Amino acid sequence: MPAGTRDLEFEFTTRDFSRVRDMIYQRAGIALGEQKQEMVYGRLSRRLRTLGFTRFSAYLDLLESQPGNDEWVSFTNALTTNLTSFFREAHHFPMLAEFLLTRQTPVNIWCAGSSSGEETWSIVMTACEAFDSLNPPITVLASDIDTQVLKTAEQGIYPVERVQKLAPDRLRRFFLKGSGSQEGFVRIRPVLQRMVRFHAINLLSESWPDFGVFDVIFCRNVMIYFDKNTQSKILTHFTRVMKPQALLFAGHSENFLNITSDFSLVGKTVYRLNGNRSSNAFAESGRL
Repeated sequence: MPAGTRDLEFEFTTRDFSRVRDMIYQRAGIALGEQKQEMVYGRLSRRLRTLGFTRFSAYLDLLESQPGNDEWVSFTNALTTNLTSFFREAHHFPMLAEFLLTRQTPVNIWCAGSSSGEETWSIVMTACEAFDSLNPPITVLASDIDTQVLKTAEQGIYPVERVQKLAPDRLRRFFLKGSGSQEGFVRIRPVLQRMVRFHAINLLSESWPDFGVFDVIFCRNVMIYFDKNTQSKILTHFTRVMKPQALLFAGHSENFLNITSDFSLVGKTVYRLNGNRSSNAFAESGRL
């Protein structure tokens, strides 16, 4: 899409696109390529329309002049890609189930990049099946930088079409079928919802909220939006909140072996924290 063309609803120049790229990188570590210009225009145009701006430059001026403005959340949400489904990259879940049974309970799991919740609930369902219980000995932290999709994840309500590929026994065991005004929707059973804490977390933050240390971290198809330097920083942060021999599940196109020596590959895009590293020394400093 040629920048600055007159037939656009909003004035959008090459300089505006460069500013957006710099701002989202500083805010969330997302590295937007040159080919994302049309995507940026389409997604942020909704914000300009809502706020009554006619030029991207005026909207960006507002953000830069008010670092604490709530509009920063909407800006970040608009540029965050959320593509997920139940039991996506299915090969990970049998390995997760086997690993859970080897750990001292309760098992602490972090789903970083929870999006609209399908991955989080897939993890919970896997734990229920592994322990043959609707109250397995696990705790789950589900986080995302996008506050809107995180609300969807916490509600656990989905159109029937989103669960059509799940086996019938899983649907009966883990979901409630909507009726009346909720016809055509399903909801995660409340007994499963009690296992999960939802929290907005920016992986680029210098410190993260203290949710303890984790046996398992799912961070799949998140790192692909970061450059190598940012990936390295996040992986280092992960080691500080992981128990010895903890597992890190990555996305199908993500490879961390050329970035860090802290992990070893133990399965298809599954990494184990090397040695007996622990977060104790780091925790004593008062920062996570």
